[in-house]
Amino acid sequence: MPLLLRPLHPDEFPGYLAYFLPDYAAELVASYGLPVDIAATRAKAEIAADLPQGPLTPGQSLLAVTNPGLIGYLWYAADPASQTAFLNDFHIFPSHQSKGHGTSAINALESLLKSHGLTHLRLRVAASNPRAQSLYLALGFQPTGTNMA
Repeated sequence: MPLLLRPLHPDEFPGYLAYFLPDYAAELVASYGLPVDIAATRAKAEIAADLPQGPLTPGQSLLAVTNPGLIGYLWYAADPASQTAFLNDFHIFPSHQSKGHGTSAINALESLLKSHGLTHLRLRVAASNPRAQSLYLALGFQPTGTNMA
């Protein structure tokens, strides 16, 4: 069964938050040395600001990665004026990793973006996530800078 991207349904948003909030808080702890409670509070505040209407937030695209059931999430924001999209979050559930789904999902996203006239995909990957770094490098992404704190 081929991998597909589809809009995340509003009733699936709580499941996304159940994955995203602890994952992002852990990244804040690892990357910035924040205490766990402060990182959790910051993660909740940022997601509330960035996705105030959940998957229906204008200017944001929150997608379900399916094959055929839900195997992950992909969240991006498009900027048609610059023909660019920024990948805010991408996650394949652990039980579906190392099966080529990450590559397939990014390839599907690139096709989707091209169909909307977008020619550039940008993202940020945490220094503490070598698995993601390896995937993006293998897909042809090039580092454009280094964030330091």
